[in-house]
Formats: sequence, C-alpha cells, structure tokens
Amino acid sequence: MSGKDYKISVYKSLIPVIFLTFLLLFNILFFENNDWFGDYTFHYIILLSAFLSLLIGITEKVKFSKIIYTVLKNIKNILTPIIILFLVGALAGTWKVSGIIPAMVYYGLDLVSLKAFLPITLVVSTLVSLTTGSSYTTSATVGIALVAVGIAFSIPAGMTAGAVISGAYFGDKMSPLSDTTNLAPAITETDLYTHIRYMTYTTFPTFIITFVCFIIIGFNLKTPNSNELNDISTLSTTILNDFHISPILFIVPFLVIFLAFLKFRPIIVLLIGIIGASITALLFQNDILQSLNESNYISIVQSIFTDSVIQTEDPRIERLYAGGGMKGMLWTIYLTIAAMIFGGCMDAIGALNSLTKSLLSKAKSNFKLFLSTAASCLGVNIIASDQYLAIVIPGKMFKKAFEKRNLNSENLSRTLEDTGTVTSALIPWNTCGAYHYGVLGVSVFDYFIYAIFNWLSPITTLLYAALDVKIKKIKF
Repeated sequence: MSGKDYKISVYKSLIPVIFLTFLLLFNILFFENNDWFGDYTFHYIILLSAFLSLLIGITEKVKFSKIIYTVLKNIKNILTPIIILFLVGALAGTWKVSGIIPAMVYYGLDLVSLKAFLPITLVVSTLVSLTTGSSYTTSATVGIALVAVGIAFSIPAGMTAGAVISGAYFGDKMSPLSDTTNLAPAITETDLYTHIRYMTYTTFPTFIITFVCFIIIGFNLKTPNSNELNDISTLSTTILNDFHISPILFIVPFLVIFLAFLKFRPIIVLLIGIIGASITALLFQNDILQSLNESNYISIVQSIFTDSVIQTEDPRIERLYAGGGMKGMLWTIYLTIAAMIFGGCMDAIGALNSLTKSLLSKAKSNFKLFLSTAASCLGVNIIASDQYLAIVIPGKMFKKAFEKRNLNSENLSRTLEDTGTVTSALIPWNTCGAYHYGVLGVSVFDYFIYAIFNWLSPITTLLYAALDVKIKKIKF
C-alpha cells in the first residue's frame, strides 16, 4: 500500500510542516548562529518533525511498518547522491592541496577587477554549469575559488555565493546534460529540445535581470583604497609563495569539465578529478604535502578522507587552506538523511498527496493552475527536501489538469523547472541547499537574497501565466 491510499486531512497534513516552520523560526529568532542544538540544529528539528508526522500517521491507522519501509526506500534512493557527496568532499580536498583551487584564486585576483567581479562570477558559473549540466560540479570547482576571491576583495561571501548559485542553476535547468532538464520533460511527455526552447522565454529575461542586478551591485561596491590593494597584492604573493602556481594545474579541471560534457557518469568524473589532482599534488606541491605529513602519500590520503589544514598567517585565506575531504561533507550527508526521513514519513502517511490534491482542487483558472503547480513544487521542496520529488510529484498530479485546459505539456514542464529545480537551493534543509552550504561554506540565509535567478524564476513564470504570454495551447 502506498502513501496515496491513506486518507488524511489537509489540516493534519500541515501540522508537521507548521511544527517544522515554528521550530526553525524559533531557532533563528532566539538563538544565534543556529546553535540551539549545536552544529546539528537543523538535523534535530527535522527529525522531531518526522517523529511528529509518524505519530500522526499511527493515529490515522497507518501501519508503522509501512512508514519505516517508505523511509528506508527514500534513504536507499539517495545512496548514489551520498557517494557523490563524499567524492565531492574528496575532490575539494585534493584540489586544494594540489594547488588547483589556490591557482584559480591567484589568477582571479590578477585578472578580475572589483567592479566586474560579481557579473563575471555569474557568467563563469553559467558557462561551467551549461557545460557540465550540474550545479553541484559548478559549486565544488569554480564556486569554491570564486567565493575565496570575493572574500579577498572584501565582498560579502553571500553576494559571491548568490552569483555562483544563480549561474549554477541556469545550467542546471537549461543544459541538455542536466538530469532535471531531462526529468521534467520525461514526466510531462514533452520533447527535450522543445522543453529547453520553451524555457528560454522565461529563463533569458530572468538571467538578464539577474546580470543587470549584479552589475549594479558591483558598481556600488566600495573601491579598494591603496592599503586594500596592497593587501590583495600581498595575498597573491602569499599564495605564490605557498604553492607552485602554473597554468598547467588547470589540466585537471578542464578534463573534468570535458568528461562531464561527454556525459560520463558523475562518479567516474569525480574519481578522475580526484586521481588527477592527487598526481598533480605529488608532481608540483611537494612542500605543501611535506608540511602536512612526512609521507606525501599519507598527505594525499588525508586530503581525501579528513581535513587538511595548511598553515597560513593570512586570515582571509584560512578557509581556502583548510577543510575539504570526505569528513567535511558529513554535516551535509546527515542533514540529507534527516530530510529523507521526514519526507518519507510525510509520503507514507499520505500528507504529500493530500496537500498536492488540495492545491489542485483550487485551480479554477489557468493562472491558478500555474500558481498551484508552482506552490506544489515549492511545497514538496520544503516538505520532502528533494529536488527530484519536487518535479515528479507535481508533474504527475497536474499533468491531466493541464490537458483538460488545452495547455501544451511544455507549459507544465517549464513551470516544474522554473519552480521545482531552482528553489531547491533556497531551502536550508533541502538536499541542494545543504549541499551548497557544505561546499561553499555560506549558509542559505546569507546567500538567499543574492541568489536572484533562483527566487526570480518562479515570479517570472507566474507573471507570464498572469499576462497569458507565451502560454501555448493544444491545437486540434
């Protein structure tokens, strides 16, 4: 028996969501730095909400075994993403000790001006995400370096992270190599390239507005004085003294992007990136490896599995020189598992289905249908904490409703991407939000307002629906 076979009221379905929201707001308002339960505040809040939904399910005569089965199935479905998260941590660790990420920062400081930095960050992240089809790869590679360069320019980390994520999700929803770009048209039975072409109507205006916003923000950044310019020059010198910096270090990242473009499996691409960086470190960064351990090979192993802290007297690059490794991804992985437990409980007791059906029943006009679809995508991202479910569940639920209103399937597939794909990075406990925090070291609360492309996309698609612009009808 599946969750949809259980009849649970909308009001009871909302209780765990309201409880989750209340605890999160309570934590934000009354505890600094999310330290109510220490470093794992989000984890405990989500698990408490999952326990509440389980209790509600039991009172509704849902079998305990059914709930556990659904939770375990949810966790089983994320085993591959968890492996990828571990590998991303290893990639970040090896790319630091090999000098790849420090080299990105070094050349970035020399080649990019302060005023142009944020727009360039947006464009670079967009190009990488279009090439790889992955927001994850974008953040784990150029994203880390760009945030470090931004900090060196005294730009708030949230601004840079917002530009990185905005660009990363442009490719995540537009690249034919992206899994979500393929998933949305598959669910709605739309041709892939028709889907991509139809998304350009909402995506390009949103991107242009985002680009202009970052130009304006960039021009309003405080111009560095002579002392600050000297500090940046000193920072470049520090990196140059610590690492062997050469354009040859970029062979590995270019290889990773090329393999991703050829649609090699992410695990294979990441493994090659880790192995390539390890070889690069052994060839070019002997001094760094020696400073970590007497054995260069043990230093490489440490960078893969644990934290590797390279000593520096410059506080601006402490984070650039520290962290990485699989150990650094544990917080994100634990949060992902907690989110899957909550989502599994909500699915098993029929709450997800009940809330989505309630939204569908209120779609009395075309605009309300688009609005209900968008709200459903956002709701599933919040409740189930999974980007793919935010596409699959609303896609299945609203498909017939779009057909009944003579609306082409690409209207639905575009709405799923404009709301389900991009908003996942705006929710702290969502797998995507947790991932980007774990990789970039910038919380969702810090980058939310600057992830302009992500929160503007749903607004754009709803504006098109309200004005009946580029809403394709079925022709008989």
